[in-house]
Amino acid sequence: MATVDLDETRSHIRHWLGLVRTGAWAALASVVLIGVQIAVYLIWPPPDTVEDFFRVLADNPVAGLLMLDLLYPLSNILTLLLYAALAVALWRVSRSAVAIALALGGIGMAAYMSSLRPVEMLHLARAYSESGPGDRAALLATGEGMLATWTGTAFDVYYLLNFATLLIFGVVIYRSTVFGRATAVWGLAAAVLMAVPSNVGIVGLVAALASLLPWSVFAVLTARRLLALCREAASPELRSGTRPLTLPQTTPD
Repeated sequence: MATVDLDETRSHIRHWLGLVRTGAWAALASVVLIGVQIAVYLIWPPPDTVEDFFRVLADNPVAGLLMLDLLYPLSNILTLLLYAALAVALWRVSRSAVAIALALGGIGMAAYMSSLRPVEMLHLARAYSESGPGDRAALLATGEGMLATWTGTAFDVYYLLNFATLLIFGVVIYRSTVFGRATAVWGLAAAVLMAVPSNVGIVGLVAALASLLPWSVFAVLTARRLLALCREAASPELRSGTRPLTLPQTTPD
């Protein structure tokens, strides 16, 4: 890892203020979205069968689409923006690690996007409600295939690559002076819990739910620090170069 001081980091961030601020606010928005998704799960728990999914989608399309992770693409976009902001802040610490982490995270999120099937399930549900008994068996079989694709190979690839992404960022943060050690520890804790995909039985489901707390703390700490760095980078002293910013006496959060 390269050794850099905070003045160099602030100077670098000054050229990417819009991206870093966007990533910081995206991190906070992702925490809010987690609360929304938990509320959706509690209000509308997912059905156990394809036929029940079809029934919900026909009676309440909004609820059915939310049950099928319609909000998750937005969550992934917010996370990717956070990762991009982290990449700017940590670029001078380890360019190779940051580039690898961004690549893995982007590929993983793209894989998950391709596995989602909410719109397809909505079309199947409408066809199911309008079809006769002879066609319903085929539509149910198609729906089973859609749900299997949703939590299939692409889903596991997403989990493993994003585990690797957060693990790399956590290690780089831990070895840097840009963020505090607490931020790294919370990020690494979330990464460890994300190592097991949520579709791997009860263990995966429990780990996925447990990862929400350390991820939320990590996102809040990261957002707070990124916004502070943006304020410091935009200061008149740094823009004019009349007075260098001094290193703080304590480790930043």
